[in-house]
Order: sequence, then structure tokens, then C-alpha cells
Amino acid sequence: MVGTPQARCRGGIAQAFSLIELVIVVSIIGVVAAIAAPRFANSIARQRAEGAAKRIAADLALARSQAITRSTSQMVKFDLGSDSYVMAGVQHLDRAASAYKVDLSAEPYLAGLVSADFGGDDEVVFDFHGTPDSGGQVVIKAGAWQKTVTLDPDTGKATVD
Repeated sequence: MVGTPQARCRGGIAQAFSLIELVIVVSIIGVVAAIAAPRFANSIARQRAEGAAKRIAADLALARSQAITRSTSQMVKFDLGSDSYVMAGVQHLDRAASAYKVDLSAEPYLAGLVSADFGGDDEVVFDFHGTPDSGGQVVIKAGAWQKTVTLDPDTGKATVD
């Protein structure tokens, strides 16, 4: 008969994987996963550091734009203790009732502020022309990766290094 198990296997004996073969395959998968996991974690840390740095650079550009648009000064203040920064007088993009605050230690960044130095202090103020009161740097760390955001004192442009 065509539908019986004997007709579907070679020589009438059913073929299957033995327990030893399954254990070997599972062991190989375990070794490959153990090798790949640290590399994957390192890649995630790099992406978190880059994402946090790009967010800071974008928010510095937003602060500069707000200063020009409103013809008033706009401050960005970094708090190393809480790994966060605020933009005074700007509403949060997601929650209009809240002040604009970014917590880098929370998802999706899970990063920390190593330093923020703008002419000796941890804040930068853009004037109504969009010129910062001083240039400076912000250093972010996620895992083993560090990224630096540099603010040009003449143009007010922030770049990620």
C-alpha cells in the first residue's frame, strides 16, 4: 500500500533521528549562541550610544531653531546625576503638558552622560540669532561604547564624533 508507513521508508524500516544526533545538534546550537551573544550585546550597546548621541545633536539643533524662531534665548541644561537634559520653555513633543526632558537612562537609549562641558558649565544658551554662548562637548556612554557630541561655538551646529 502506498499510504502505509512501510511504503514511505526505505526497506520497510522507519527512519528517524536518534537521541544522540539530537543532543549533538542542540549542543552545536548552544555553542554558536554562546559565541554570538556577546557580539550581539556589543552591537546593541553601540547602537544605543549612537542613538543617544544623535538625539542630543538633534535636540541641540531644535533648541537653536527655537531660539531663532521665537527671537529669544533658548537654554539646554544637562544633568549628569540623572543622565538627562531639559530644554527650558519647550513643551515635550509627546506630552504637551510636560516640559521637554529627555532621560537617556531610559528606553530606548539606556545610556549615561559621562560629561557635558560648555565653557565650564553643563548648559548651553542659544541667543536669538541661534549662536551658542559657548561651544562644548557632551560625552555619552552605553556599555563599552562612547560617543561625543560637539557643538561648534561659531555656527551652533552639533556633530556626532
